[in-house]
Amino acid sequence: MSELRIAVIGAGHLGRIHSKLLGQVDGARLVAVSDPFEAARAQAAELFGVPVHADYRECLPEIDAAVIAAPSDSHFEIARTLIENGKHVLVEKPLTIQGDDANRLAALAEARKVTLQVGHVERFNPAFTALESMALDVKYVEAVRASSFPGRCLDVGVVMDLMIHDLDLILSMTDAEVKAVSASGLAVVSDHEDLAETRIEFECGLVANVKASRVSPEPARQMQVFGSHGFAEIDFGTPELSVVRPCDSIVRREFDLATETDNPLGYSGQLFSERLRCEKLELEPRNAILDELHDFVISIQTGVAPAVDGFAGARAVNLAQQVLEAVDQRAWYPNASQLERGPHAIVREGIEERSRRIHQDRRAA
Repeated sequence: MSELRIAVIGAGHLGRIHSKLLGQVDGARLVAVSDPFEAARAQAAELFGVPVHADYRECLPEIDAAVIAAPSDSHFEIARTLIENGKHVLVEKPLTIQGDDANRLAALAEARKVTLQVGHVERFNPAFTALESMALDVKYVEAVRASSFPGRCLDVGVVMDLMIHDLDLILSMTDAEVKAVSASGLAVVSDHEDLAETRIEFECGLVANVKASRVSPEPARQMQVFGSHGFAEIDFGTPELSVVRPCDSIVRREFDLATETDNPLGYSGQLFSERLRCEKLELEPRNAILDELHDFVISIQTGVAPAVDGFAGARAVNLAQQVLEAVDQRAWYPNASQLERGPHAIVREGIEERSRRIHQDRRAA
């Protein structure tokens, strides 16, 4: 089988990573890089030794597929053009910034019979792939994802930038429809929400609480997953996966602490050695982005759907959009005006501050 000729569209941080790693993917070859900025093109030409273009459409005659690592608000137009020209596409997350556009891309790729993959790279994190093998019947999820201010990806807020990773992971655990979404968020230093939290309830009974921040002094990429047959804690950054497996009597709700011991204060050691067995799993070191690129190429070659196809990517965008709508409607005060709702809410003056201001104004008069 001949090598797939692949272009990378966008020569920023992620684009350079994809361009470098494509050299390690069997059956693929980087043949072009596109970026509208001259400095980025010059750097790509020096690093990768391939033709560079200001307009990605100049690549079309010489490629079979492309990786889109351009700004999120350009994903829809670029991906649509590529798919309409019969090119396979890997789009960095989010697939688009509007749910309707994401749905259209997924349907278009299916109709044109081309591979559309979305770069939800945490699906390839070894801690998460190990969790999948445990087949937990997931009932409750807690997730937190935080970074210091990145200075990039500012065309979207933290929901589309960071939280969407965890939204996609949670959606991969269930096919059930979303029942309810509540959320809040605040814009701190950018034009969009920089921190946000949401509670999502699914028709199957699964509940998820998710937090994200891009103005955090300490990074975090963690998830706790509770199922009817166990509990798991994931650190995506390390990565690490720890699991707790309850004994049969706990699973069947037959465990009675009162009859198990007459000394609850001294029972902790026995509990975790006999009843709630803890284990840290050994994980094979892997490069998740490299695995993602291999999955893309294999999907094109075999016709088998990628781990995160267009419909999965669209599902994540639609849920993220629901979260953002809830963030926009969040009222921060009783009887809140529109200016006191959403991530840009104006802080209402408190009674003490109002009293102090009135008296200061009287003195000044």
